[in-house]
Amino acid sequence: MRTMMAVVLAATLTGQAKDNTPPEGFVARWNGKDLAGWQGLVEYPKRDKDPEKYAAQVKAANEKYLPHWTVKDGVLCYDGKGQSLQTVKDYGDFEMWVDWKIGAGGDSGIYVRGTPQIQIWDPAKHNGIGSGGLYNNIPPNPGNPIKKADKPIGEWNTMRIIMKGDKVTVYLNGELVVDNTKLDNYWGRPKDPKDNPPLPSKGPIELQHHGDHLEFKNIYIKEL
Repeated sequence: MRTMMAVVLAATLTGQAKDNTPPEGFVARWNGKDLAGWQGLVEYPKRDKDPEKYAAQVKAANEKYLPHWTVKDGVLCYDGKGQSLQTVKDYGDFEMWVDWKIGAGGDSGIYVRGTPQIQIWDPAKHNGIGSGGLYNNIPPNPGNPIKKADKPIGEWNTMRIIMKGDKVTVYLNGELVVDNTKLDNYWGRPKDPKDNPPLPSKGPIELQHHGDHLEFKNIYIKEL
């Protein structure tokens, strides 16, 4: 059951506040104007440990991918032709709110700590399974959402993500769809789930490229 504070915050974040203006206690991870605080994708496991070499990786990714992410009327738009967008800053435990919109057949997701992924997609393309699930989980950790809570295609959806330790809770449009579930470390995933290594303690948040037009706004973060 959601607390009264969560209900009030949800109402604030779903139309009662000016877009891209964070409520108290949250930081606007996207400013609604430009790509400050974001960079082109350098996959977490491929980061060079040498700072200068990593900076070169980021520079190359920015030149190649950032032109495909643009701002239109306060909305972050992706043309589907580049790669994922990731935060410059790494995050550990956090609460995140994000509004997203996709077209028919659209596919995307939210990476946490650089790890795939909290799923965003068109349920009609996936046997009616809704967004919000932990797509890359393997049994015994569940991957599908508890319920379908997606708005009709072409409408804005509001996703709330709570990341604590190695577990994720996801609300979609105010409905609980993932309940404190362990997120598998995709990058180190073994054949036997019992040997799955822990998630990184910190990593970037990413908006996933999957070759489709995407729209995002109201990206708010509170570190826990």
